[in-house]
Amino acid sequence: MSRHLLCCGDATDLATWSNIPYFLLQAGLRSGLLQGGLALRPERLRWRRRLWNLAQLLRSGRAGGFQYSSAFTRALLAQAPLPAMGGSEPLALLSHFPLLPPEPWPAHWRVDFYIDATTHQVLHDYGSGQRIAARFQRQVLERERRGFQAAGAVICMAQWAADSVIHDYGIDPAKVHVVHGGANLDEAKLALLPVAQPPPAPSAEQPLRLGFLGKEWQRKGGPFLLQLADALQQRGIPTVIRAIGPDPAQLPPHPALQPLGFINKQTDTAHFVAELRSWHFGTLFSDAEAFGISNRECLRLGVPVLAHAVGGIASTLPDDGCGQLFTAHPRTAVVADWIAARLSPYAGYLAWRAELAPRWREFTWEAAVEQLKGILGPSPI
Repeated sequence: MSRHLLCCGDATDLATWSNIPYFLLQAGLRSGLLQGGLALRPERLRWRRRLWNLAQLLRSGRAGGFQYSSAFTRALLAQAPLPAMGGSEPLALLSHFPLLPPEPWPAHWRVDFYIDATTHQVLHDYGSGQRIAARFQRQVLERERRGFQAAGAVICMAQWAADSVIHDYGIDPAKVHVVHGGANLDEAKLALLPVAQPPPAPSAEQPLRLGFLGKEWQRKGGPFLLQLADALQQRGIPTVIRAIGPDPAQLPPHPALQPLGFINKQTDTAHFVAELRSWHFGTLFSDAEAFGISNRECLRLGVPVLAHAVGGIASTLPDDGCGQLFTAHPRTAVVADWIAARLSPYAGYLAWRAELAPRWREFTWEAAVEQLKGILGPSPI
């Protein structure tokens, strides 16, 4: 019996779910935790989605939620070359999606979950439930609860999700664990790059660099960063916001904003890494966030992070040596004052950053896989 990684998509494809399944799979293959990943294609179910949504609209007045339905999960899993559900061949799955495989599964399957958020959190904290009928939501959450109960272990990327598994679903805390995700970066390519110098003290010629990494400018706190840049300018600290990910055409005009568009970290690793290492701080001031892999990527590269305690973000920063975690939705003045104090004297900032750099292994998927192995044991081949 071998263990395979399962997600709502192709676990072998770099483009799936913010690269997380791909990098976990590669680290899992190297360590022996995993023997493969399932390549599922939810896009092939688009016509079924349209018919299901229409039927749901007629039944309840709300059309959303196909991805949470039994029809979707069963049709999606049927794409994989797995033993027949009625057969007796043993199988082990590590699932990133809390509704896959659909419950009930055969007794000779071993299923464990490794999730960033529960469906309860997605529906309520992210607001996805607004377009889904309340009765259907209750059905989905009950199926998820039964899946968690039947699983060997429910492992979460953040304590935030673990608390939901325990309190919202009533799962025994003994089977709930937390393993923080790693940086989605190619370690082999990183090993070939030269050691970079830290950024210089902020000046008019070389302003303070605050980094933004992600596609969703609004949700991940982009507007707050523009206010923060203004507050820092008022304190005499020249500041720019370096934004990787959002479409520059969709960003607001602001003198401090420097859109960089999309940088492919696989094909243009040196450029991506050099950009992040040039930042004084990475940032993540999201309205809702299950974890925050961008924080782990900054920390892997020795860049401290500024963020606030929303969702699972707190779990991305192990301690004060990694940056600063602010109370949820802080005032810009509070963050600006903290930055000004942290940069003075600048030698103190450099010493702080120098202590972070040697800790890079903590923030890799290899470190996460070792913890997963401690919980799951070696692959049950």
